[in-house]
Amino acid sequence: QVQLVESGGGLVQAGGSLRLSCAASGRTFSSYTMGWFRQAPGKEREFVAALRWSGGSTYYAHSVKGRFTISRDNAKNTVYLQMNSLKPEDTAVYYCAAVSSQGGNYYYPYEYNYWGQGTQVTVSS
Repeated sequence: QVQLVESGGGLVQAGGSLRLSCAASGRTFSSYTMGWFRQAPGKEREFVAALRWSGGSTYYAHSVKGRFTISRDNAKNTVYLQMNSLKPEDTAVYYCAAVSSQGGNYYYPYEYNYWGQGTQVTVSS
C-alpha cells in the first residue's frame, strides 16, 4: 500500500523559506507522478507543483513559479518542495499526492490516487 508522509511545515515570516518533504513508500515510484497541493481555510484544494518521477519533468502553478521548486531523491524515495520568498497568501495545509501514471493531467486533485495527511504552513506578514 502506498504511504505518503509529509513533514517540514511550520511558521515563517514573509520572505522566508521552508522545505517540505514527502516520504513515499509501498511501491517503486519510477512510473508515478507526484504532486503538491494546498488548501487554505474556506478554499478549495489547489495545485502547487508536480513532478514526473521518471524523467523529472516539473510543472508549477503560476502563483508559485519562480519561488517554489519541486524535486526528488531517488535513493530516499522522497519528494521535496523548496519554498522561497514566502508570502502570507501561501498559508495553507500542504498535501503530497501520487498517481501511478506518467502521462495524463497533473493539475486536478481527482487525478491522484494517494494522499498524505498534510502539513501546515503559516506565513506571517
